[in-house]
Amino acid sequence: MKVLIVNTSDRTGGAAIAAFRLFRALRNNGVDARMLVRDKNSNDPFVTQIPGGFNLKWQFLRERLVIWLKNRFSSKNLFGVDIANAGTDITKLKVFQEADVIHLHWVNQGFLSLNNIRDIIDSGKAVVWTMHDMWPFTGICHYSGECLMYANYCHNCPQLRYPGKKDLSYQVFQKKYGVQYSGRRVYYVACSRWLEQQARKSSILTGMDLTNIPNAIDTSVFHPMDRREMRAKLGLPQDKKLLLFGSMKVGDKRKGVDYLASACQQIWKQFPAVGKNLGVVVFGKKDERLSQIFPLPIYEMNYINDESKLAEVYNAVDLFVTPSLQDNLPNTIVEAMSCGIPCVGFNVGGIPQMIEHRLNGYIAGYKSAFDLANGILWGLTTLDYDRVSQNARLYAVETYSESVAASRYMKVYEEALRNASEKARNNNA
Repeated sequence: MKVLIVNTSDRTGGAAIAAFRLFRALRNNGVDARMLVRDKNSNDPFVTQIPGGFNLKWQFLRERLVIWLKNRFSSKNLFGVDIANAGTDITKLKVFQEADVIHLHWVNQGFLSLNNIRDIIDSGKAVVWTMHDMWPFTGICHYSGECLMYANYCHNCPQLRYPGKKDLSYQVFQKKYGVQYSGRRVYYVACSRWLEQQARKSSILTGMDLTNIPNAIDTSVFHPMDRREMRAKLGLPQDKKLLLFGSMKVGDKRKGVDYLASACQQIWKQFPAVGKNLGVVVFGKKDERLSQIFPLPIYEMNYINDESKLAEVYNAVDLFVTPSLQDNLPNTIVEAMSCGIPCVGFNVGGIPQMIEHRLNGYIAGYKSAFDLANGILWGLTTLDYDRVSQNARLYAVETYSESVAASRYMKVYEEALRNASEKARNNNA
């Protein structure tokens, strides 16, 4: 069996990291897996970058231009939505033609158009699509917030400055509906139970094969290490309790850094003995506001692509805090837990699937900075930190290890191949 993993990038962003880890897990478990990307950042010989040069950049700009024009020259959410009106036909590439299973992941920002996706589905290959966010079953958004219009059909999109009955979200939704119902089966995989539940609400995926499989992680890379040694290596203080917050873009409102800042302010005011010995480590694209909104020392790092370096950062802190307001199955939580670091997060999205309340972390009430502060205090002052840490590590190994993910995906591939073969026989009969 030859599997082709298709993603916009192989290393940049959460979906890319998850797709690359699955690609590596499959190869480590005996599967002839390849990866096809637009933006190649690794030096892996089994990752192929599509040709195109300037044309690839133009496809991305063309998509943004249409969004800008359709939104009446407004830049609102210009880079927060995708319409997939431009892309590359990958069905003619040798690596595509040699594959038995085409496994789509995150294919936005001018990589694949909806027409390209239709061509892939109509190619006769077995097609699996892992959904890393809501885009495959909404009109244009990756996360819908409180909007549920995708359950019937998208229109009056709250993410557009000038929404309307037949706005851009409506137009794209109708086209997606036609693409998905092309007469062939696509096997959809959500990374969390929460995302699977949202997907089942959408009229686009009515009657489709749908399951959930958590992202894979290399638990031999993300493993517990000596905290004092890691702090010394990274230049972090030995005499403080350290929280960790990480995001590709620290200032992204969906990632909720303001709630973490508010929780730290409450701890600083109400528990000064704890607050004066507390610091926050932040990795990701820097946000100049951090020093203004946090009452605590901030230790900033850039976005980290190297997994070994990232594992060292996790092992240098006491708690990982993820105040995301809407999220699927964050890689960061899995990584932290695999390093034995308890996690604190809101009761939203796929996070409650990952954090077992007061067993390996703390689930705070949604958008409650007060309860987030309670979770941080619990994590820092619990009398049995070692037990919680061991629980986190054990849960990560048993649930998210590469062998577990590879085995579950193999079953999906086999079912998709059987269906594709049956369809081909019926068409030839």
